[in-house]
Amino acid sequence: MNKQGLLQRVFKLQEHGTTVRTEVIAGITTFLTMVYIVFVNPQILGVAGMDTQAVFVTTCLIAALGSILMGLIANLPVALAPAMGLNAFFAFVVVGAMGYSWQIGMGAIFWGALGLLILTLLRVRYWMIANIPLSLRVGITAGIGLFIAMMGLKNACIIVPNPDTLVTVGNLTSHSVLLGALGFFIIAILASRNIHAAVLISMVVTTAIGWMLGDVKFVGLFSAPPSISTVVGQVDIKGAFNIGMAGIIFSFMLVNLFDSSGTLIGVTDKAGLTDEKGTFPRMKQALYVDSVSSVSGALIGTSSVTAYIESTSGVAIGGRTGLMAVVTGILFLLVMFLSPLASMVPGSCGCGGVDLCRCIDDCQPVARALG
Repeated sequence: MNKQGLLQRVFKLQEHGTTVRTEVIAGITTFLTMVYIVFVNPQILGVAGMDTQAVFVTTCLIAALGSILMGLIANLPVALAPAMGLNAFFAFVVVGAMGYSWQIGMGAIFWGALGLLILTLLRVRYWMIANIPLSLRVGITAGIGLFIAMMGLKNACIIVPNPDTLVTVGNLTSHSVLLGALGFFIIAILASRNIHAAVLISMVVTTAIGWMLGDVKFVGLFSAPPSISTVVGQVDIKGAFNIGMAGIIFSFMLVNLFDSSGTLIGVTDKAGLTDEKGTFPRMKQALYVDSVSSVSGALIGTSSVTAYIESTSGVAIGGRTGLMAVVTGILFLLVMFLSPLASMVPGSCGCGGVDLCRCIDDCQPVARALG
């Protein structure tokens, strides 16, 4: 009873018309909708040469830290984690296409996040949130989604490079490609039925099928978190601070600015907390937490951290306070002990744990044959 009374006072549950039980359920629901990031982020950053086991841990840590701070400081039902889209841009464009090392690329993410923090301190972000046209918010979000979709299709080898048409269809008779396509359809069908854990269910099903096909090896469920020394402290902040990286740094900052700001508006609006100008209670605290989490994420070796639109799944079932975000953050801390399970999830291309870069290279002959 005392514990519930404390939570009532800290998160003002009664004032927001919610209960501890509702907030806990909303936090679990939000976690289930966004836990995919702890499996996907290491695979994407692994393409850039980063240690996937270490990135798994840092992804869990920063998602937990950002979500808990958002809950405690801003008291908003918004969970944070490394941003999808920015991690793909980092791995496939900055490191893959431009040839920078991941250490320098992560340094660029740091400077972009620091720029975001400066804009927050100067209150520029407040002005932008109130004045960003709705069409621009929707357009940027849609563009990021399209980029992620293209990366997913490419990593699944459903589309492959072609010198004549830029892209062409991959080998659709390959069971690895079919596994990736199956995962997509599972997500699409479950999401259309408002099943919040659609992505997680898809990963479980495709991993199980991969195990039955012999592509995935069972290595256990629980273990102590792997060492993070291979990524923490390795970011080349000084090397990224040069004029040649200015465009990349600005790109990281701009995308994170619109992505996080638009998501914060979207989630708080869904919760009925925003006014007609798009502002919401404790916006200052929320933007500070968002910006500081992004800087911290880059320092420990993950892509920029942002508010997750998946938070609306928890809001949809009644989450209205920061207790929802705190519950989500605690669950991210617990999932760190499931690293063997994370290593079992097939690569995005469904090649059963085969190195993602090698898998894409293996698909090139298919593209040439079909071209």
